[in-house]
Amino acid sequence: MKATKSAKSMGSLAAAQRVLRIEADAIADLIERLDERFERAVEMIFECRGRVIVTGMGKSGLIGRKISATLASTGTPSVFLHAAEALHGDLGMLMRDDVALAVSTSGETEELLALLEPIKRLGIRLVTLTGNAHSTLAAASDVALDIAVKEEACSLNLAPTASTTAALAMGDALAIALLNRRGFREEDFAALHPAGKLGTKLRRVDSVMHAGDALPRVEPQAPVPEVIYEISRKKLGMAVVADDAGKLLGIVTDGDLRRLMERRKKEALDLTAADAMTKNPVTIARTELAASALRLMEERKITSVVVVDVRLRVEGVVHLHDLWTLQLF
Repeated sequence: MKATKSAKSMGSLAAAQRVLRIEADAIADLIERLDERFERAVEMIFECRGRVIVTGMGKSGLIGRKISATLASTGTPSVFLHAAEALHGDLGMLMRDDVALAVSTSGETEELLALLEPIKRLGIRLVTLTGNAHSTLAAASDVALDIAVKEEACSLNLAPTASTTAALAMGDALAIALLNRRGFREEDFAALHPAGKLGTKLRRVDSVMHAGDALPRVEPQAPVPEVIYEISRKKLGMAVVADDAGKLLGIVTDGDLRRLMERRKKEALDLTAADAMTKNPVTIARTELAASALRLMEERKITSVVVVDVRLRVEGVVHLHDLWTLQLF
């Protein structure tokens, strides 16, 4: 009753501040406990030729699902195995090349202990996140990472709160350490996040460029009227000039044509693309992020960038308006 009365008398803001302070302290305490065991866990998972099978029960299971999702989205193949479901047929998910990652505050969760025999029989290495370094699960693990907390943020000191926060933070630490160990790049992240706002920000140039029949392109000997027609037809305000092998020679923009008409009024229509083009235009690789192309155009005050390969062969054109519609920033 005393705990209940204390909880009732505590204002909402004060209760929230207490929860956040306890959970922040729980995470901060983990920093001091990081040692060579963490490094061994990272190397064990990094060297894994299979997947990381994350398992847990109850609230720890929910945290395990999130850890598994974070691992998978940052380059470490992972799936979540519900400990109870594993005992009723899902053990088939376990393969010899996998690494198991168990989450259990007590380290004595009955369903997890029942998984030890098949895990050991298959020769699967086991990493455990536990708040009890002397538990059965910790003793059976190849690496046991200590996630113990001084107290739960629950005013009754019962509901898993600070302990689940600590487990989640340690899982994030493993995922990011592995991300760095793999040299995981923005391009890799983009490949795993093709949808939503995040996917939009990480889209590559080749996903937004105008290529094939949509690419405005002329040969250097093309007469100016043909260049004007190509620019008008493709509606990008420019055309690339390339030789028979596809190598970029220059670009002709609406502005280039206007300036040509002003300089050489009478003979302008008798000239060619080579006479009108701007040589050495700004280029970008198809593997760059669309956000990089937008930044490049804004810095150079241009409205389009030519996409080329390592041999300067034209692959496409990225236009400023297409990038604006993506709402990259």
